[in-house]
Amino acid sequence: MSRRFRAPVVLPCDPACSVLRDAVVDVADDGRITYCGPRAAAPDSAAPVTELTGILLPGLVNAHAHSPMTLLRGMGGDLPLVRWLNEIIWPLEANLRAEDVRAGMVLGSLEMLRHGVTTSAEMYFHAEEMADAVLSTGARAVLGGPIIDLPNVDWRAMIDAAARWIDADGLRFGPGERIELSFAAHSAYMLPPEALRLTGEAARERGALVQIHVAEAADEDQRQRAEHGSVPRLLDKMGLLDGRVLAAHAVHLSDEDIALFAARGVGVAHCPGSNAKLASGFARLTDLRAAKVPVGLGTDGPASNDDLDLWEEVQLSALLARLSTKDSTAVRAVDALLMATRGGAEALGRDDIGALEPGRWADFVHIDTDDFAFAAGLDVSDEQLLANLVWASGSRRVRDVWVAGEKVIADGEPVRVERAKAQEAAREAAARLRG
Repeated sequence: MSRRFRAPVVLPCDPACSVLRDAVVDVADDGRITYCGPRAAAPDSAAPVTELTGILLPGLVNAHAHSPMTLLRGMGGDLPLVRWLNEIIWPLEANLRAEDVRAGMVLGSLEMLRHGVTTSAEMYFHAEEMADAVLSTGARAVLGGPIIDLPNVDWRAMIDAAARWIDADGLRFGPGERIELSFAAHSAYMLPPEALRLTGEAARERGALVQIHVAEAADEDQRQRAEHGSVPRLLDKMGLLDGRVLAAHAVHLSDEDIALFAARGVGVAHCPGSNAKLASGFARLTDLRAAKVPVGLGTDGPASNDDLDLWEEVQLSALLARLSTKDSTAVRAVDALLMATRGGAEALGRDDIGALEPGRWADFVHIDTDDFAFAAGLDVSDEQLLANLVWASGSRRVRDVWVAGEKVIADGEPVRVERAKAQEAAREAAARLRG
């Protein structure tokens, strides 16, 4: 039903990162926002009112994840990327069953919701099971089964399967359009150029997003760089950049690559935690933002991070940008918060999530401010309030979460799925994989 939510502070995450005091958010019975603003200017409403303490802000958008890898958390964590993939991850993933992926995705989805992440962009096997898992927890996701060239794997069949699914069920489906389908081309180094071209064509025909790893590690795509100048140039030659594209990591980019992404409207999923752990390098975040490239934040998989707490990426994105540029003003607290919300939506090519604005889905998070992080209270300057939220609080004080107006986390616990059962299912699946 229609509802009104009232809080002492509401952060709509508009481009100016406004701080609204004594504000309300109105939600229609279809789960979309009809008003967000000061209570004094709100339209008359007979809808029931939910009174909240603390802060209300949009659900965070995890722009790049492999969440079923909760089953592989902690494995090979001291190896560089290419060895980690070849020696640990890919051999284990060869034994994954559909039910394993579902168990890992349910657990990952609950972990993200508990941390205030309402949408995640996922690339992993058995995408149908991921969709079922996300629908069960009540979260939102952009899903794609990886298109990859491996022995005994037919990448053409993978492209065709993704296209058939979209043609059958539509680009978005489920209550509140919780699931969006995409084409998940793994990378230029794991696919021949023809596969990149055909993936781009199939995606453009359907208005679908292409998710792809780009220039993550310095040594992963040396052959592609030698032949084409850079991975972005190769993707552009194949026509892949002519549609909706999300480039994950994008660490090793030249000035020309960044300009190309800006010209083509390519979104970037910046994953500072994973990049740091795997020593992949510092993404050129300040240069990407200066070029107006849409940038969101991603956790990457929980086997290379090792959690799905996007608030950590909010902090790391700012810290590492300041460190790499030696400029303490390079990325401000508000910049980092907007990348995790509005920026993530823009990187995904979405205008219906990531902010509290009329017409967008009512995906939002309640932050309880009865905590050391907010010892000075809420009656402080906007700058101090946002600083305390970003630098001192993070996910610790997430208490309640709504997706499409439906409460999915209540007082820190999932509403739809029993957490203990989800953890047990994941434990059993992980134990079988370890042998």
